[in-house]
Amino acid sequence: MHDPDYIPVTAAIIEKDGEILIARRKHPFMGYHWEFPGGKLEDGENLEDCLKREIMEELGIKIAVGRLVSSRKHVLNCQSAIMLYAYQAEYVSGEIVLTDHDAVAWVKRKDLVQYSFPDPDWQIVKDIVGKV
Repeated sequence: MHDPDYIPVTAAIIEKDGEILIARRKHPFMGYHWEFPGGKLEDGENLEDCLKREIMEELGIKIAVGRLVSSRKHVLNCQSAIMLYAYQAEYVSGEIVLTDHDAVAWVKRKDLVQYSFPDPDWQIVKDIVGKV
């Protein structure tokens, strides 16, 4: 059950060949930061289906969704709060096509700390790299 005051949002920690995919938003919302791709839950979806759909829409690739790695509430501003669910995911197929982002990078886990993330995604970095 989702907290009605918090918008459920998913994020994928997509791994391939020992590296994790991050994407840089081309929209000014949250600055031009890097993020773990994903998006908002739609009516009638479960979190895993949401994540698969969002990754296909945003990046044009198929993923296999694994275990839940992190889930946290974040207040973005006085009108917006999210519950961010980050899942481990594996790249399955497809060529990356950018729609919501202007760049992607495959990064070694330990190197994630060198990128600029908005706070919700920074919490995911802490969860997967260890306390930073």
